[in-house]
Amino acid sequence: QVQLVESGGGLVQPGGSLRLSCGASGSGFTFNAMGWYRQTSGGQRELVASITRGGTIGYGDSAKGRCTISRDNAKNKVYLQMNSMQPEDKGGYYCKADAIAGKLDRDEYWGQGTQGTVSS
Repeated sequence: QVQLVESGGGLVQPGGSLRLSCGASGSGFTFNAMGWYRQTSGGQRELVASITRGGTIGYGDSAKGRCTISRDNAKNKVYLQMNSMQPEDKGGYYCKADAIAGKLDRDEYWGQGTQGTVSS
């Protein structure tokens, strides 16, 4: 059973930074794409950043050059560095990992989320 666990959320002042991490239980496998999504009070999750196993990176509009995603394939971990955070960046941050087809029991995994709050 593979599980994703996020950490690193918290309360920061405007202009502050958060570094989120997401790790997967288990070993002996490799994810395809991994990414971070932000869920607002409206319940919709929007892409913040994604990165494939080959290192191809994509950023959502909310990143605005302030976010950096990285991953460690060997450790099945993905990170999100968020700088210059503003109140609009608040929300639950969820980690998502896509399995390589036919390699795991599920085709995608979601973490439980970690809360990011920006307030003065």
